[in-house]
Amino acid sequence: MSPALLTAPARPPRNRAAILLLFAALTVVSACDNDTPPTPKSTAVAAQEQDGPLTGVTIVIDPGHNGGNVDHPELINEQVDVANGKKACDTTGTTTDDGYAEHAFNFDVATRLAESLREAGATVVTTRPDDSGVGPCITERTAVANDLEADVAISIHADGGPDDGRGFHIMEPVAISGHNEDVVAPSHELALDLADAIAAETDMPASDYIGDEGINPRSDMGGLNLTTVPKVMVECGNMRNHDDAALLSDPDFRQSLADALDVGIRQYLAD
Repeated sequence: MSPALLTAPARPPRNRAAILLLFAALTVVSACDNDTPPTPKSTAVAAQEQDGPLTGVTIVIDPGHNGGNVDHPELINEQVDVANGKKACDTTGTTTDDGYAEHAFNFDVATRLAESLREAGATVVTTRPDDSGVGPCITERTAVANDLEADVAISIHADGGPDDGRGFHIMEPVAISGHNEDVVAPSHELALDLADAIAAETDMPASDYIGDEGINPRSDMGGLNLTTVPKVMVECGNMRNHDDAALLSDPDFRQSLADALDVGIRQYLAD
């Protein structure tokens, strides 16, 4: 595909560099050594873009959950407004039977994906810098991409579904009046491109227990309800299923998954 097709759509001028510097300067949230618990808040991390086919594109990657969440239920259980109701600020995520935590999986895949996109010239911002902090809340994760007017936002997860169910699914937004209507259609195109790439590039099948051929529209996800940029949440497989868990626990599979997500994002940007 021509590099010219991979540049960001024209947008009104804005001081994106200043916003990126602000995110990069935010304090890292992690478990404290004193008696004061950390506060879940945005800890976005930006990287300077380099020349490449994705130069001029801004991508926000949100690795779901966080390693310190389990120790601070009083913080992550705080209710936040998600446009059509209230939900917990964040959750702990799931695990495989062998104890491999979803938050660690999410962060590993996000790190691999961010590296490849940065190598292609994209400016990539992640919503947390490590896997030892608390939060941030789902509202703040979403605000990172919204404030940057990102070209693409992707939240990475693994599901805790029925143990006899297999496969990935991609949650996409449903129109919530006054919030995300303008990005429902492009988010659907992003979901389709990512689903095609995961199916073609990895050994993970589309889910056989939820969604339709890997696509799952949702109106109960705060990050999708509040988004003002094209965004999806990728459930990369079912950690409660033995076969899926074996794949998700394999570093080689995680690399192939990150590569597939890279392919899907580039295809969306080229469409």
